[in-house]
Amino acid sequence: MIKLLRFLKPYRKRIALVMVLLLAQAIGNLYLPDLNANIINNGVAKGDTAYILRTGGLMLAVTFLLGIAAIIAVYWGSKTAMAFGRDVRHALFRRVESFSLAELNIFGPPSLITRNTNDVQQVQMVTLMTLNVMISAPFMAIGGVIMALRQDVPLSGLIIVVIPVLAIIIGTVMRRALPLFTAMQIKVDRVNQVMREKLSGIRVIRAFVRSDYEERRFDDANRDLTGTALKVQRLFAVMMPSLMLIFNLTLVAVMWFGGLRIESGAMPIGNLTAFLTYIMQILMSVMMATVMFVMVPRAQASATRINEVLDTEPQICDPEVPTEPTGLHAYLEFEDVEFRYPGAEDAVLCDISFKALPGQTTAVVGSTGSGKSTLINLIPRFYDVTGGRVLVDGVDIREMTQATLWERIGFIPQKAFLFNGTVASNLRYGKADATDDELWHALKVAQGKAFVSAMPEGLDAPVAQGGSNVSGGQRQRLAIARALVKRPEIYVFDDSFSALDFKTDSALRTALQAETRDATVLIVAQRVSTIMHADNIVVLDKGTIVGQGTHEELMQSCETYREIVSSQLTEEEIA
Repeated sequence: MIKLLRFLKPYRKRIALVMVLLLAQAIGNLYLPDLNANIINNGVAKGDTAYILRTGGLMLAVTFLLGIAAIIAVYWGSKTAMAFGRDVRHALFRRVESFSLAELNIFGPPSLITRNTNDVQQVQMVTLMTLNVMISAPFMAIGGVIMALRQDVPLSGLIIVVIPVLAIIIGTVMRRALPLFTAMQIKVDRVNQVMREKLSGIRVIRAFVRSDYEERRFDDANRDLTGTALKVQRLFAVMMPSLMLIFNLTLVAVMWFGGLRIESGAMPIGNLTAFLTYIMQILMSVMMATVMFVMVPRAQASATRINEVLDTEPQICDPEVPTEPTGLHAYLEFEDVEFRYPGAEDAVLCDISFKALPGQTTAVVGSTGSGKSTLINLIPRFYDVTGGRVLVDGVDIREMTQATLWERIGFIPQKAFLFNGTVASNLRYGKADATDDELWHALKVAQGKAFVSAMPEGLDAPVAQGGSNVSGGQRQRLAIARALVKRPEIYVFDDSFSALDFKTDSALRTALQAETRDATVLIVAQRVSTIMHADNIVVLDKGTIVGQGTHEELMQSCETYREIVSSQLTEEEIA
């Protein structure tokens, strides 16, 4: 929690103002009972109406000023707490944005979502309560003890008995609650994960008639979270009545012993009234602190989870002195590349060397698990190579900034993803100032103009999150059009034609040839018909290159390629 206090530094002046106002409020609240005691002792007892009116007017004025101070303090305290939460969420989002796929896999999307929402909310609420309540509680408690001693020292001995009892009860509950709060946040992650899987895999769940199973799985996670939450609430269900019992017994004891002291003439009745008020203020301060103690353990667990993300340094980062590519344009080369996933014993890719040149189409083909997608992910530095180099425009991609690298690449992933918005907003994702004519041209090349024109709103047609309101083939064509609008040097198609029929696939590849004449095109595909006309075909098998060349050359020299072709095409088509 202490590490997160750095996010409050920009608001030091606000916090100082809140503290001053709360201190003034505490002093005023401690001053009022003393004035009330004076009215009873000096005004009511002596029948001095003028003194009662004068002192009562002063109490009203103080009360009015305290109300103004409270409004200002709550306003600025709340504003500071909300700004603190906003800054922490922003820092978390920025850090997650800088993560490579390796870090994302460590935490997992469900956990990162929970940390940026529920965990930040827990910390934000504690900050809010601290600025609005907790700052004034010590002032009220310490000031109340001092003022109670001023009223009657022997009667103040009750405080010495009460405070340690309260501390023991609160400390015992907190010691048991802290590990439960940590477990709760992990179980919130689990509920979030099961819910995301349920929503993402709804088609599979229904196709395999597994709705009942998924309901039981969610119910198990939900009951697990509920059970832990109930354990926590049971602890506090015991604590609150215990505190209230002590609170009320203390008031009874004050009235009892105070009455005896008044009867003996050792204490004026007005002082007992003020003493009761101070005891109530002390105990209310303890109660407010208790409310904070209820929230702090969970916030501490949340703060630990937030700091785990903020303290994780991305494995992939920009060099201190980046190199800007000069001379070469749209040039891609793999030079003795090796890659193994973190913690893996064996390399996924070994001795990968080939060049993709401008004006040419380079294809990567291989059986499932041969490393095609892994190879593609190395180009935009989703992962860093563990051996060799990947060169873009003659420069090792680790020596240039990620932004410089990404500007040169148009990446169309295997699973086309569209953002919530419109067709136009998705197409302009890589080039915000693209004109409508550019968008229509990109759609025409991507074979998407017809279905977008058929939509009533055209380019302004709504697109749901993930593109769930369009078909798989339409999503792929919109994703391809999005890359075409960007007009990068290097186009990377990661099996981006799989949802297209043969006619659309052929038309799209023909149109791409004219559109990408000066660019480098790298295609990963399962269908041989998609890549057989490529200028260079790289054949992968178990992470190594077993063949490289044109379709005709590979049919003569590469057994693996021949097996792939024969499994998809008839002898007449091959001939």
